[in-house]
Amino acid sequence: MNDNKKHIAILGSTGSIGTQALDVVRANEEVFCVEVLTGNGNADLLIKQAIEFNPNVVVIADETKYQYVKEALKPHDIKVYSGSKAIAEVVEMENIDLVLTAIVGYAGLESTLAAINAGKQIALANKETLVVAGELVTALAKEKGVNLYPVDSEHSAIFQCLAGEFHNPIEKIYLTASGGPFRGKDKTFLSTVKKEQALKHPNWDMGAKITIDSASLMNKGLEVIEAKWLFGLKAEQIDVIVHPQSIVHSIVQFIDGSMKAQLGLPDMKLPIQYALGYPDRIKSDFPRFNFINYPQLTFEQADTKTFRNLALAFHAMNKGGNAPCVLNAANEVAVEAFLLDIVGFLQMSDIVEQCLQTVEFISKPSYTDYVETDKETRRVAQKIIKA
Repeated sequence: MNDNKKHIAILGSTGSIGTQALDVVRANEEVFCVEVLTGNGNADLLIKQAIEFNPNVVVIADETKYQYVKEALKPHDIKVYSGSKAIAEVVEMENIDLVLTAIVGYAGLESTLAAINAGKQIALANKETLVVAGELVTALAKEKGVNLYPVDSEHSAIFQCLAGEFHNPIEKIYLTASGGPFRGKDKTFLSTVKKEQALKHPNWDMGAKITIDSASLMNKGLEVIEAKWLFGLKAEQIDVIVHPQSIVHSIVQFIDGSMKAQLGLPDMKLPIQYALGYPDRIKSDFPRFNFINYPQLTFEQADTKTFRNLALAFHAMNKGGNAPCVLNAANEVAVEAFLLDIVGFLQMSDIVEQCLQTVEFISKPSYTDYVETDKETRRVAQKIIKA
């Protein structure tokens, strides 16, 4: 084991963030060493990654593909496990310095909590972890002395703006949103859109779930809740502004009125690399932003009446307790139904709103309460869809 390298576990290595993280590792082999790779069901890509990066351990969440992965990696002396429990266990390995949590959705919560419990530093790409159980996660991180380095471009921007400013109180933060493919459209237009249209994001290349969330502004709503926990903010200290060019990634306003913004081309590799390499900035060959190519940077107010998900997220954040957990679970079910052409684009907000009204509110939830809330919300959401 080369102690000069940072030994990392990448949870969700076959997804959009995971594959880009491996691009960062590939370009910086003298800095990073991959100890663990985990994937959900894309066994072939996981095998290919494992052969290239030679981790100590590989976990395939889909247990039906365990034997296939194990046989393929047998000649390479790589340990292979399967199932979500195994993911939560391998993050406790002694030789891991940092865990990149890039498993999409609620599924990432258990392994993130396990990694924090084991005292591992976290590069957090799974915003749902803080949306669902922010109070629990941040309290545990504080208790264990674990840092949460944000990977989301907006939260990374805030984090970068706070470098050298951590002792200075924040007055307000502005999370920027591209507005997605339907910026400026009305409800009449949105009532007929199909998944093919919603999956065409103007600026970012992301996985299907997050792309739909971006189109509905739910992604920004989840980011608002994530920001509350990451930076210890109140609802009135967080604002969202639509910025179609996606160059200004977010802004911090301090108590003297001064504002700091982080700018750059929309490329997830930069925030991923910043989180993995923190506190050092690592030299890169990423494309550079040129002001001359962007003579106008524009900003506008988010339309929360048409895109109700953002308003619902603020409502859930203000309510607190298990309400954000309900919001997240209902949205995951709604997005899946939309991608299967079962519900329309606007119906996703209806499903989320009905679940928030229906599922029992718990003001001080335990981990078990979050698990039960997630299950109950999914059951309620499916019932609403089938009605």
